[in-house]
Amino acid sequence: MASAIWFVLLTIVVFHLSAVFSGDVGINYGREGDNLPSPKQVIDFLTKNFSNKIGLIRIYDANIEILEALSGTNLVVTIGVPNEAINYVASSQDAADKWVQDHIITYVRKGVRFRYLCVGNEVIPGILATCVEPAIMNLHNSVRKAGYDFIFVTTAVAANVLGTSYPPSQGQFAPDVADVMSSITHCLYSLGSPLLINVYPYYALVEDPVHIPFEYALFTSRTPIRDGHLEYYNLFDAMVDAFVAAMVRVVQREDVKLVVSETGWPTDGRIGYAITDYARTYNNKLREHAIVSGRTPRKADINLEVYIFAMFNEDLKTPEEEKNFGTFYPNFTEKYPLWR
Repeated sequence: MASAIWFVLLTIVVFHLSAVFSGDVGINYGREGDNLPSPKQVIDFLTKNFSNKIGLIRIYDANIEILEALSGTNLVVTIGVPNEAINYVASSQDAADKWVQDHIITYVRKGVRFRYLCVGNEVIPGILATCVEPAIMNLHNSVRKAGYDFIFVTTAVAANVLGTSYPPSQGQFAPDVADVMSSITHCLYSLGSPLLINVYPYYALVEDPVHIPFEYALFTSRTPIRDGHLEYYNLFDAMVDAFVAAMVRVVQREDVKLVVSETGWPTDGRIGYAITDYARTYNNKLREHAIVSGRTPRKADINLEVYIFAMFNEDLKTPEEEKNFGTFYPNFTEKYPLWR
């Protein structure tokens, strides 16, 4: 009997670990397009064809069709509180409790495996910036009251919250958001939640091609850029470690937590940069880096968790290159070999 119980417990542990750490590479599922398949078709496709390759998925709102489709699957989910709902969940504990009841508790009971609850996407800097921390705290209280200690509440920010990012060791938050980001960093650290960061070497390259070597942005450089005793062979690691430095500067501790909630490379939209060959190279080398190395030069213990942007092209976005980050066509064929 005892051996049977231990077997069951071991099976449960392995099942959970394999779902959460499936290569530590997931996918962003955005829906700003008018030619996309239904949520049920998308989730069925992923679970039937890529269950051992794509174990993590990020969605940007609490769309009922998506949540129903995710019910009972092994996909581990990052769910977003949409920007337009941040004020509401920040306004009171009761409001946060209701949002969690409607969108989290209901679907945990239906078998959705939430991991992160993300308050907005890239709302800092902006008019909602000061609402993010109270929203995080209210939602954290709500999920803990429900007994869900496996769900971590956080927010997602872009590289523009950094005022200094080079060299990576000098990373610090920009003056206009320093107070907000410092407070949020302390908040997340106290809760044990990671900060979600959207990291795009592609945009850094096109904004400063004179000073950023193409190969360095594309994961193909053989010559490191040194920062003290650390060597950086790619811009992705440098950008992540700049965030690490900024957070460490705030909390004065090295054990800060980060998740790369978006990264990718477009296949069209900017001549000379956004082409399929570069997207294939970047995303494949990114996956290999996350799965094989799982670390950055500064953070040996970071266990890189990365979400590639995106599932599909989204033709309702602007500007043009924003439309072309998809790794699948709407008919579910891959744009280029990546996930197999």
